[in-house]
Amino acid sequence: MSKHFKEIPETAISKSGISRVIPCKELELGDPIKWLSLAIQDWQRAPMISLFYGLIFAFIPWLITYLVAMTGWHLVILPAIVCFMLLGPFLAAGLYDVSWEIEKQHKPSLRHSLRAIRRNTVNEWAFGVMLMIFMIFWLRVASLIHALYPAYLDPNLTNLLPFLVIGVAVGAVFTAVVFFITAFTQPILMERQVDLATAVLTSMNAVWLNKIPMLIWSGIIFSTVAIGFVTAFIGFIFLMPLVGYASWHAYIDTIEIKRERHYE
Repeated sequence: MSKHFKEIPETAISKSGISRVIPCKELELGDPIKWLSLAIQDWQRAPMISLFYGLIFAFIPWLITYLVAMTGWHLVILPAIVCFMLLGPFLAAGLYDVSWEIEKQHKPSLRHSLRAIRRNTVNEWAFGVMLMIFMIFWLRVASLIHALYPAYLDPNLTNLLPFLVIGVAVGAVFTAVVFFITAFTQPILMERQVDLATAVLTSMNAVWLNKIPMLIWSGIIFSTVAIGFVTAFIGFIFLMPLVGYASWHAYIDTIEIKRERHYE
């Protein structure tokens, strides 16, 4: 399907002078499904590498859950899930590299994918630090919500419900903000030698100008994470590589380029 170039309106972002915003294309409602279809093909072309990253993504939530169980703080399960979602885009760099190599008609390798972060090292590590700051801030907010829970109450659903509602509401806000910031930031930093501000503002602009398709895409990501937890993290082994590959194809479809890509 052809894409339509979408002119960036004069907004606070484009007038800020902080950094430039790379133009984006206008997405169609069925694009997220197309990204998943392409991701399945990438999985089939690099099964062992996909399995390697899938096991890592399964181990991370298992470790989080184990630490939560050790602390005995049941109310930190939700922020722990959000923390996993915060770190996901940064850890997916290797998966983006696999899709990129396949797109170039190259044979992907684990070693090459592990070195993906080195292409724009300073800004990619700055991106990781930014995600960690968000994670720490969210944990502080979650700790405050936990502190408001009276210790003398039994931890049943009736007593926990008000705090769960508050946690879900605050977590939803954090997740939405992080999705705007991270949707395309990592792939931009990998392929283009741009600064972090340019990548982040471009990601925010692209999500804002394609609200409905990106809402569908965010729903798919959320559903994937939910399935992973329902299946005791086993689902992450297969689903998280798919999300990573699909995210790369989402970037290729969405962010504009001045010249056609020619790979050797």
